[in-house]
Amino acid sequence: MDKTAIHGRPNMAKATTSDIERQNLNVRMGMRRMTRLTNGFSKKWINLHYAYAINFAYHNFVRVHSALRVTPAMEEGITNHIWTLEELLRISE
Repeated sequence: MDKTAIHGRPNMAKATTSDIERQNLNVRMGMRRMTRLTNGFSKKWINLHYAYAINFAYHNFVRVHSALRVTPAMEEGITNHIWTLEELLRISE
């Protein structure tokens, strides 16, 4: 089966289903609205969109990952410091 990039420019030689499954688990564990049988759902698609955006921004810019010992954004050279939650929310205004 051929791999096809849907969004962005991933390194397809390193892309695996394990990466996607890990990302799905991170979303389910990090966002209450993504678990089964919850009352924390979004009534509007735009609210769900914003919830995802905040979750991914926090994951990439604020949360220090134990394996990397930095944030993913720092590892990729997108930023040179760990963002505070206040900084993240200020940027999103």
